[in-house]
Amino acid sequence: MEKLQQNSPAAKRGKAERRSSRRCKITQLMRIRPSDPQRAHFDDMRGSISVSRTGVYFQTSEAGYEIGMRLFLIMPYTNDPGSTNREYLAEVVRKDPLPNGLTGIGVKLLLEVGPQHTYSFEPPMPQR
Repeated sequence: MEKLQQNSPAAKRGKAERRSSRRCKITQLMRIRPSDPQRAHFDDMRGSISVSRTGVYFQTSEAGYEIGMRLFLIMPYTNDPGSTNREYLAEVVRKDPLPNGLTGIGVKLLLEVGPQHTYSFEPPMPQR
C-alpha cells in the first residue's frame, strides 16, 4: 500500500473534510423560522446552495441567525395545493460573512417534524 505524504493534496483534503455525507449543489426553495418563541421572529424564504442528508447551506440577508440557534426549516417549500412539504428541526452550525454582502448559513438537520400538507379533508364551511 502507498502511504500518503503529510503535505500531499489528498492528505490535506482528508483532514479538512469533516462532513459525514456528501453534498449536492441543489437549489430548493426553503422556508426558515426560529423555533424558539423567545427570539425575534423572522420568516426567511431562501434557495439552498448545497444539500446533504444531514445539512443545508444557503445565503441570506437576514441578520437574526446565530450559531447554536434552533430553526424550523421546510424544504422543499411550495404553496401549491396538494403538495407535501417536509418540516425539520435544524441547528445553525456555521455563519460565514460573504464578499457579496450576504451571510452564508450552514444548518444541521436534527429531526424531521413531519410532512406539512397544504390541503384539508375537512368539508368547506357553509357560506352565509
